[in-house]
Amino acid sequence: MSNFNLSPLFRTSVGFDRILNMMDDLTERQPASYPPYNIEMLAENNYQITMAIAGFAEENIDIQQEQNSLIVTGKIADAKVTKERKFLHKGIAERAFKQEFQLEDHVKVTGAALENGLLHISLVREIPEAMKPRKITISSAGIDNKAVEQKSSIISSI
Repeated sequence: MSNFNLSPLFRTSVGFDRILNMMDDLTERQPASYPPYNIEMLAENNYQITMAIAGFAEENIDIQQEQNSLIVTGKIADAKVTKERKFLHKGIAERAFKQEFQLEDHVKVTGAALENGLLHISLVREIPEAMKPRKITISSAGIDNKAVEQKSSIISSI
């Protein structure tokens, strides 16, 4: 993968630090391949992340949302039990992991379920009313004449 130099963008933009840092991170790090996962769009504002975590129980998984990051960690505490067992072939990794997902503003985790070795994390985008588009009606009367008269009287008194 070729590296991009984003420093000119840092010098000429204001308020885009988080986006530019994310782009910079993407050019430097490779995505984690363990555990495998899917990201699905179930509806316009509903998403689901599904992670294949065979061998992990609910108590071995920690899910945290911190600002715009979703962090999923897994660690099996019974390492002794695994050492006492003698495998002829060990294809199920059961190794510790930490997977971080970047979330858009206003995306919240609404739940998680572990079923048949798959961890399903439900997310929803909740856009506040103040940020939703709103229709502006055009008045046929035009400009409010009283407001114009008040401004005129203030200016003439100065």
